[in-house]
Amino acid sequence: MFLEINPLVLPDFGLVIWSTVAFLVLLFLLSRFAWKPIMAAISERESGIADALLQADKMKAEMASLKNENEVMMNHAREERATMIKEAKAASDKMIAEAKDKAKAEYDKIIADAQQAILQQKNAALTDVKNQVGALVIEVSEKILRRELANKAEQESYIQQLAEVVKLN
Repeated sequence: MFLEINPLVLPDFGLVIWSTVAFLVLLFLLSRFAWKPIMAAISERESGIADALLQADKMKAEMASLKNENEVMMNHAREERATMIKEAKAASDKMIAEAKDKAKAEYDKIIADAQQAILQQKNAALTDVKNQVGALVIEVSEKILRRELANKAEQESYIQQLAEVVKLN
């Protein structure tokens, strides 16, 4: 019932000793010549990886900062754009109102000038009519007076009529 070990599986005592000696020599040579450079390379690699991770974290933080700055700038730009649009609309409305006021003033001035011109023309026409009527009256009066003065009897009867009219008033 004991386990029997097959002699083919058991190594020979000499093989074990020489394998141990070879291992110890290899261990000594590796520790003497290869261990330090290998450990230095591993340490350098670790520090490189750590630096890369730190750089990645830094870049990530910078990217987040730039993203936040970009958002702030975008919001500021939107506000400025809204302000500029508002100011432009106000300026446009002001210009339109000023143009309307100017047009109204010009319209009122044109109407007033036209009314003044009409009044002047009316007065000139009335003066002209009065002058023509006066000239006609003078002409007619002259003709009547010539006829009346030519006849002495008619003059006396006319003077009598005027005297009666004056007495009545």
